[in-house]
Amino acid sequence: MDRIYIKGRKTLSGEVEISGSKNSTLPLLFSTLLAEGSHTFHNASQVKDVDTGIKLLQSFGCEAYWKGTSLTVIVPDKIENFTAHYDLMRTMRAGVLCLGVLLSRYGKAQVSLPGGCAIGTRPINWHVENLKKMGAGIEIQKGYIYGKSALPLKAAQIKLEKPSVGATQNLLMAGVLAEGRTEIQNSAREPEVVDLIHYLKKMGADIEGGGTSTITIQGVSSLKPSEHTIIPDRIETATLLMAGAITLGEVGIFKCAPSHLTQVIEKLEQSGFDIQQGEDRIHLKSPRKFSAVNISTSFYPGFPTDLQAQFMALMTQAEGESIIEECIFENRFMHVPELMRLNAHITTHGNKAHIHPSPLKGAVVMATDLRASACLILAGLAAEGETYVRRVYHLDRGYDKLESKLALLGADIKRI
Repeated sequence: MDRIYIKGRKTLSGEVEISGSKNSTLPLLFSTLLAEGSHTFHNASQVKDVDTGIKLLQSFGCEAYWKGTSLTVIVPDKIENFTAHYDLMRTMRAGVLCLGVLLSRYGKAQVSLPGGCAIGTRPINWHVENLKKMGAGIEIQKGYIYGKSALPLKAAQIKLEKPSVGATQNLLMAGVLAEGRTEIQNSAREPEVVDLIHYLKKMGADIEGGGTSTITIQGVSSLKPSEHTIIPDRIETATLLMAGAITLGEVGIFKCAPSHLTQVIEKLEQSGFDIQQGEDRIHLKSPRKFSAVNISTSFYPGFPTDLQAQFMALMTQAEGESIIEECIFENRFMHVPELMRLNAHITTHGNKAHIHPSPLKGAVVMATDLRASACLILAGLAAEGETYVRRVYHLDRGYDKLESKLALLGADIKRI
């Protein structure tokens, strides 16, 4: 099994290019099932989760091929299989997004309950209950969601309990072919939701309110395939910025979207880092020392939960105590014991972690989830001596050659 080896205390410098967003590529993949024909996505993310998503589409009878970073999906006029099997779904949370699409276009679906990172309860009841409002009959038995619906689905007034990205995306794709006007209140505002809306509109969908808390969808009778360039990965962008920061380096990130990281950039500036922004570039210059700052994770445009672990690694090297409050998932501090193996001084109380500065020292550590793996790599960059990160299959689910990009910036890092 692969491991990541890091010899720490190397100051990072240079420039690196950002890949397409993993969290955008996946819902866009499943949106192709709404229209037969050839769909092309440029700047697609080439990570394990996307590979799994492609295999799921192929199990439905679709074809897919790569040309560089462009991905083309060909959807047949009819599909015979409507089952998303456990073997594919067990490692990928986003697979549940095929539920709304299959019910909306074909009127039937059998979808395994999703897997992904074990970071806390991520209920699918918001997906299921609101699809029922749209006329779908749904039961959950033996680990599968069984759905049937008369076509077309019916429009509904929906109010989400929380602005869930997955539920918003699932209901969006269900609503575009539904009869009537669907309204989603308290909808997610994340850039990945807006990116999906942009493509659905290119396909002929009638949607208003993307990027706001209320999205309205006027159902249409059919859609057609189109072409789309996927947004940059904001989580990869911030992870590489923090890699430069934790090594007191100077790094340039290009082909990114600074406007998607307002809260993160603000916190880095409060900590003492000099950040210059362009339309698609961010330049970070480190001070000799930087200060501790507190964060609370929140829904967009707040501080992303997907960057909480990486920011915690950074704060182990700050001057002063910092407090990190995790407000999205109840089990997202599993990286703390592994950071402590690297000599981090962290105490947790409920959903709050208190980080006290301490010199990090290399050790063997184990990644517990996707973003925790990036956190441990950042900590290894700052640690004295050698660090080995195990279970890096988590890393490969969501980062496109992260160790190679860090090596380009001067890190002593390799996969073994």
